[in-house]
Amino acid sequence: MYVACSTLCFGRLSLEDALRVISELEFSKFEAALHEHGHQLRPSEIAADIGHAAARLRHGPGLTPSAFAVEIDAASSAEHDRQFKAICRLARITAVPLLSMKAADAGSDFDKEVKRLDHLVRLAASDGIQVTVSTLIGTLTEDPDVALALCEHVKGLGLTLDPSHYIAGPHADKCHDALYPHVKHVHLRDTGRGPNQFQVRVGQGEVEYGRIIAQLARYQYERVLTVDIHDIPDAPFAMQPEVRKLKYLLESLV
Repeated sequence: MYVACSTLCFGRLSLEDALRVISELEFSKFEAALHEHGHQLRPSEIAADIGHAAARLRHGPGLTPSAFAVEIDAASSAEHDRQFKAICRLARITAVPLLSMKAADAGSDFDKEVKRLDHLVRLAASDGIQVTVSTLIGTLTEDPDVALALCEHVKGLGLTLDPSHYIAGPHADKCHDALYPHVKHVHLRDTGRGPNQFQVRVGQGEVEYGRIIAQLARYQYERVLTVDIHDIPDAPFAMQPEVRKLKYLLESLV
């Protein structure tokens, strides 16, 4: 396992400035947020010029991308697929093995979501790219039982485990150990169970990093652990010290 940094840790910066800070923090790998409503690199921009997008991802000195976190907002399913295919091509030429996406909203039709994800997994497989869905509050995967069922029904689908959403979410009482065989990617920050404690200072929450890493090791997980502390306007701490602290903690455990 190795430790990477999400560009969302510095999501209010441009992609180039975020990569500069990530490099200064001595990461060698980063996850790029490809969000249509973000400030860094948008799926529509990638579809317009894949070569330029690839050049921007090479901006950080000594950095290589390890995954893409993708949020597409397209006016039609055809445009969505066009942008998705462009992202898969970008992943292939930049040697990124994995895309992390959101599942449908909580309460959505399960069979319809299985069909949608199966379609995306097949599209990505043509470029040799793995598709995962993140375990997120407000989506179908907020319930670990549904997250497991999606993986069982969509051949080739993986999970991006974000344990914060199982600590602070509506299914905090459920064990999610059954998900570990399907985990292909991991997002980490510290999280408490109280109100407004989704992001807390490292060491003040309830994320059991050692146990998570031990569980991953049981299933021969050899991929990335991504520091994913979101740069939000009301964050109760400075980003760089917290990102550095979690980096050092994770590196001490792997």
